[in-house]
Amino acid sequence: MEELFTTFQNLDALLQFFWGCAVIASVIFVIQFILTLFGIDHGDLSTDFDIHDGSTMDLGGTINLFTIKNLIGFLMGFGWAGVCFYNSISSTLLLILSSFAVGCLFVAMFIFIYKQTRKLDRNNTFNINDCLNKTASVYLRIPAGGEGKGKVQISINGSVHEIDALTDEDQIKSGTTVRIVEVLDNETVKVINEQNNLVI
Repeated sequence: MEELFTTFQNLDALLQFFWGCAVIASVIFVIQFILTLFGIDHGDLSTDFDIHDGSTMDLGGTINLFTIKNLIGFLMGFGWAGVCFYNSISSTLLLILSSFAVGCLFVAMFIFIYKQTRKLDRNNTFNINDCLNKTASVYLRIPAGGEGKGKVQISINGSVHEIDALTDEDQIKSGTTVRIVEVLDNETVKVINEQNNLVI
């Protein structure tokens, strides 16, 4: 381990940066993957970034671009591309641009895979009406007063599903437990903050 640390210290600063991005992002990606397999992928590792207007950038009404998962995917592609291309591309600027492009490609690939997974979730084994009156965990922050959509994760018949969600209440943060009180359409539900509605 000491030899490995010494070798890392002797690397060029840019190559150290690429290795750092690659290794750290890959470790977090593996953790996220394991959490997803066990249906407990929520909270800090999957929170969304706030944009200036308090919403998230939505792609086609189903995918949010600015998420921790997408950032990890980008850094993983960026880092490993930098490591692989370091000895092949002599220009620092071209190396960084090439690594950036690979990082963006990783994000696009993950979004494509996620969309295909969403399509599988919408088969006949899942009926969104089964979610009514059940509790779920907020995956992406839900804006206040029905001004935008967030996402919730819910386990139905042993499978974890992600559903678009609205609320008439105050903003609901990621990781909060909510109750689904209304099914608005095949992809969207209305929720209330379960913690605010507990009977004391």
